[in-house]
Amino acid sequence: MSRQSTLTAAVATMLGATLGGLLLWHTIYTQKRKALKSPKKSDPLPVEQLGPLECSPTPVQLSQPKPAPRISIPSVEKLLEVPAVVVSSLEEWEEHWPSFQKDLNIFPVLGLDCEWVKSMRVSVKGKASAVSLLQIATYSGRCMLVRLLAFRNAQLSLPKGLLQVLRDPHVLKVGVGCYEDGKRLAHDHGLALVCVVDLRYLALRQRHAVLNNGLSLKSLAADLLNVTLDKSLELRCSNWEAEHLTQQQMLYAARDAQVSISLFLYMLGFHSEPCLLGEGETAYSKLASHCQGLVDVPFRTRSEGEEGERRRRNRRSTVDSPESGDQQVPDPRRNKRKPLGVGYSARKSPLYDNCFLHAPDGQPLCTCDKKKAKWYLDKGIGELMSEEPFIVRLLFEPSGRPDSQKDYYLTAKENLCVVCGKAESYIRKNIVPHEYRRHFPAEMKDHNSHDILLLCTSCHAASNVYDGFLKQQLADEFSAPQGCEEGVRMLEDSDRRRVRSAARALLSAGESMPDSRRDELQSIVRTFFCKEEERDSELTDEMLQTAANLETRIFNENYVPHGLKVVRAYAEHGLQGLIDLERRWRQHFLSSMQPSFLPPLWSVDHNHEKYLRKYGKDLVINLN
Repeated sequence: MSRQSTLTAAVATMLGATLGGLLLWHTIYTQKRKALKSPKKSDPLPVEQLGPLECSPTPVQLSQPKPAPRISIPSVEKLLEVPAVVVSSLEEWEEHWPSFQKDLNIFPVLGLDCEWVKSMRVSVKGKASAVSLLQIATYSGRCMLVRLLAFRNAQLSLPKGLLQVLRDPHVLKVGVGCYEDGKRLAHDHGLALVCVVDLRYLALRQRHAVLNNGLSLKSLAADLLNVTLDKSLELRCSNWEAEHLTQQQMLYAARDAQVSISLFLYMLGFHSEPCLLGEGETAYSKLASHCQGLVDVPFRTRSEGEEGERRRRNRRSTVDSPESGDQQVPDPRRNKRKPLGVGYSARKSPLYDNCFLHAPDGQPLCTCDKKKAKWYLDKGIGELMSEEPFIVRLLFEPSGRPDSQKDYYLTAKENLCVVCGKAESYIRKNIVPHEYRRHFPAEMKDHNSHDILLLCTSCHAASNVYDGFLKQQLADEFSAPQGCEEGVRMLEDSDRRRVRSAARALLSAGESMPDSRRDELQSIVRTFFCKEEERDSELTDEMLQTAANLETRIFNENYVPHGLKVVRAYAEHGLQGLIDLERRWRQHFLSSMQPSFLPPLWSVDHNHEKYLRKYGKDLVINLN
């Protein structure tokens, strides 16, 4: 055999052995995998063949993983069968509230709605109509109808549990128009309502809305739940201020809240199978994850064009409008109605230019913006000392100088959010709200900028929510409601309105009106205008025209703005009292927002020693 043939035979032998080994290994490996996947049951070993148990130093505990929590949601039919309870006193609230708390611990969401007298926007007593009834329902169908006016008429404080749950940012409140309901509750009863979700937004996002009948609660209930709601005019405009509600009224009110929460659960997909919570997931986090960007957002339809927006801006607020009353600074969201946190117009230029003003001898006086610094130059009463930084030396003696060089107004300030440090989309924040500051005496309104800080739009919105809590505390402490009768500047006079209506009817109907009806209306006008001995005289056209143009609104003599009433209460303790109020708002901002980027030397006691030293504790307080 040649040498080449021998080499070829050796290589072939080696390749064959290698392939055979691989084939054998593959066969054994495959059999072992099959045995692991489907092990055969073997006969139990005889007891005598079992060896002794060897205990390891650390015992191994084999535990089954806990199943994910399951929350069973009742069907719509069962939920609507739960009878509602009426609450008109603290005792009735305490009786029913524990069962509501249990439901909220399982599923932190409430269906919410409000009712008030809707006839001519005036209540049956001739005063501006306030929210009469608040309906809240849990996921199980439990529903409470809280008669808010019954508490007010009996001079009872509203239950603390109710105040807390409405303010709780970890309990969702759902309904159609619930954001607007929150405005009414704040205006009429001083209640703060946060964490609301409008079901119309959720329907549009989840693409559940059929839109055949619109996005009203009745339409959504019919389209999605196949539930018919009675929205007859007779029920909607019934007397919600009556001492005893009828069964029809109670059913109508309860259905609105129960259907609201049923729609919410339906649109989240919890109607067909139990709600499963993942590891580390809470019921609130699961619910909130479906409502990202929809919490505390007023609803605005896409069909509203520029004309509708213009009409809303130009519309005068009515007597029972949530924005009327003691609202001293217009809420930027009221016109633009954008989502919370982006509804404010951010500054287009920096607030701090960090220009410096110096006294004639060169002593630093304060920082200011560039426009003000250039004003001194343009007037010829200052000269430019430096471009960078921009320094202007005054050519006259200033009215005051800083007490020391460690003064707040001598420090350069950054244009960023003092809470989170965001350097864009910031706006000014009044630490002491204007509705209080505007009533301070002139001695404490020196137009300084210490209590004006920069916040980004989201931090500004959050701060406003926290401010609402403190305002409610002040309202409770000093009996200074933010809404209701004492917060309404103008009231509707029902007698004058009746006279005006009678005169207009007489002028428009002419001779076509029945004689009996004409006599009745003429008697109404005569009674108002004529003395008792003149009531048989004939009505003149001039008198009818005067009556037809009669002003029906009268000034509420009891009107005292919330801010003024709080400032008056603190002013009773003199200058020190107002200092305490200012310190309370400053400390509230620090505690609630925990700012990380405050300007140097910012203090809750800013200028307080100066006020006491300059004016003394016995300063006579003259309020606006």
